[in-house]
Amino acid sequence: MTDQPSPEHRVPDGVDRATVEAVGRLTEGLETIERARGHLYSFHQLTGAADFQIGDAAEQLRAAGHGDLADRIERELVGRNVIEGRWTFQVVEEYDDGYWSAVRETERSVREELLDGRRHVFEAGLKEERRTHGDPRHTARPAGRGE
Repeated sequence: MTDQPSPEHRVPDGVDRATVEAVGRLTEGLETIERARGHLYSFHQLTGAADFQIGDAAEQLRAAGHGDLADRIERELVGRNVIEGRWTFQVVEEYDDGYWSAVRETERSVREELLDGRRHVFEAGLKEERRTHGDPRHTARPAGRGE
């Protein structure tokens, strides 16, 4: 029956709305962290690409007869740490191993403790409130996803 939410998206027995909302907000925070992590990976890749572009520019300057400027660019910029002692891959690794991992693990453990590990229970509730029940374009779940 596609007009009822899947069991994994239903509020567990005995769990109040305030708890569902609080866990939903925590999950929303995790989702924001995931987006930030994506931007961090973009920073990592863009910085790496820029380092190669700057290296190419140094080679082109050298070929154009500007060896002193090419040497300066290679010495001061190519391969330079972006933060003291770190290239971007090291920043990404520290972020992943520290903050990102801690947020993911805490969000998961809170869901386990309070919602039997169920994901997106708050959003499933929003869907139930906002969809047009009985309209085939507004089913609770895809066809074929039985209980």
